[in-house]
Formats: sequence, structure tokens, C-alpha cells
Amino acid sequence: MNFVQTSQYEEEARRILDAAAWCYLESGSGIEQTLRAAVAAFEHIWLRPRVLVPMHAPDMSTTVLGIPVSLPIMAAPVGFQTWFHPDGELATVQGTGQAHTLYVASSSATTSLEDIARAAGGPIWFQLYLYQKRAVSEQLVKRAEQAGYQAIVVTVDTAYYGRKEKFMRNNFSTPEHVRKANLKDDADGQVSGEYGWDVFDWLLSLTSLPLVIKGVLTAEDTELAIQHGVAGIIVSNHGGRQLDAAVPSILALSEVVEAVDGRVEVYMDGGVRTGTDVLKAVALGARAVFVGRPVIWGLAVQGIEGVSNVFEILREELEYAMVLSGCPTIASIDRMLIMQHSL
Repeated sequence: MNFVQTSQYEEEARRILDAAAWCYLESGSGIEQTLRAAVAAFEHIWLRPRVLVPMHAPDMSTTVLGIPVSLPIMAAPVGFQTWFHPDGELATVQGTGQAHTLYVASSSATTSLEDIARAAGGPIWFQLYLYQKRAVSEQLVKRAEQAGYQAIVVTVDTAYYGRKEKFMRNNFSTPEHVRKANLKDDADGQVSGEYGWDVFDWLLSLTSLPLVIKGVLTAEDTELAIQHGVAGIIVSNHGGRQLDAAVPSILALSEVVEAVDGRVEVYMDGGVRTGTDVLKAVALGARAVFVGRPVIWGLAVQGIEGVSNVFEILREELEYAMVLSGCPTIASIDRMLIMQHSL
């Protein structure tokens, strides 16, 4: 099958996955207002393309925390990947490496963080939840550093795990064979709402790796994150899977970028489906974006090849968008490309 859009992978993944796996992957929290808006918000942002800008082919390469990547698109952390394909995280990290970009391993992976690191063909970061048992989080940080991960991505929007009512309504449950490989048991995997901003002081005492905060949507939290030593900020609403009615990440991006004022790097995730979406996010100040569901659609359909192909589709779309907007390099993309937008 000739896939030319990520939506084709979505359609095929929907067809081949069992009902519970598909429902889990696609579910948001509550009535899914935020989930729907994440994609829809991009359609209310318009480009102001420039013409007659000489270029042969655009340079899509950039860096994240000094790490070279071939394009400003990276693999977001997604758990339970062997539910969607037998090779799970091993296929995804290899497919991402083939695209010469960065993979973020989830704490909820069904493959150990060490095995993921051994399979990686490119740079890797590790995503950390803040667990009720601090020793669990501490151990994961130390294991990740020892295994060669280059940053810790601290997810901060999970005081509770989100209420995925669609999943609950259908009475689905995670199958017995899909287990969190990095945790000993379910008790270790319970998150806590008792952490404050001093958690970053604690984490910085555990590791020399840079900390990236994931789940920020406001200027106020941006300032606190910087005060507590983060190296990067991911503007994220957890793919619409946590607080329903939370602002779409692409609409929160400008507020965070303005508050950062160049002090740390800013990334975003949520709703990115095309290369043009990537262009819009970069124009609004994101250094790069993370993509979750589309990568898993590719994994479900074609394993390593599907993951790699999803990145190649996005790469080609971004190339066209940059040329037709008059942007020869990632650095040349700026806020002037964006028309005033509203929902």
C-alpha cells in the first residue's frame, strides 16, 4: 500500500488493531474536548508565505539540547507499545533512528529501558512519571543515566492518571500480557499528586542529565520551571488524555515561548499530523515537535518500516511547506509566517 499521508496509517491501524487496543490509543479524557481541539486548532492557523526566496532544497536539520537531529520532529513517549505490534518499542526506536531523529522512551514501556537503549540507532531521552514511591522514580533516573539516555523528560500533568471515559464505557482493560517492563508491579506504577516544584531540585541531585519538563501550558508554570533548573519545556496537554478542556498545545505555545524569552528550549506535542503543522509550530517558537499517535499508527501497520515511513511523510510535507513558504532553513522560520489565528 502506498501511504502518502499519516491519516492513511490511522485508517489502516484502526482496521487491524483489536477494539480495546484501538480505543486505548485513540481515547482522550472526559468528553474529549481537548483531544478534538488538538488537531482542529491547527486548521485555524494560517500561513503568510513569501515568494521568490532562492533555495535549492531546504535544510531541515536542527539540534535539541545540542543533539543533532535531521528534522524538527521527534518520537513522543508512548506506553504499552507491544499492544500495538509484537516488536513494540524496539521497532519504534529503530524506525526513529532510521529517520535520524530522537526517541523518548516511556516509563510505561513494555520493553525495558536498557533493551530500548541497546536497540537505538539515534539519540534517546527517557520519560519519567512522578510515582508515589519516590524510590521508584529515583531508580528509573539512575538506570536511564547508566543506560546512556541523554536527558530526563519529567511528566508533570499526572497528579492522577486521566479519566478515559470512552475506554471505561466500553469496559476495556489492558490485556495481561501487556506489562510495564520497567516496574516490578502495579503498586510501583501509581503516580502521586503530592509533589511540588522542589521535585526538580531533588532530581537534579540524582543525575547530571538535563531535565526537560513535559506538561506546561502557562506562563506562570514556565517561570517556575526555569527557576527550578529545567533545560527544556514541552508544551503539552498529554495528547488530550489528562485534563479535558485544557487548552490545545499549539494555542498555549506562544504564551510559553514569550515567557521563556530565549532562556531554555521549547518544544510542543499534541495534534501534529502534517508537515505543515510542524511548520506552524516552529514559526510560533517551538524548536521541535514530538509526535505520538501517528508514530504508533505506523508501528501497528508496518513495524519498523511504518515508523520510519511516518517520519518520511512528515519530512516530505515539511520540505514542500518550507519551499513554498520561502523558508530555506529551520532558523529562517519565524512568527512573521503566521497570520493572526483564533478558534
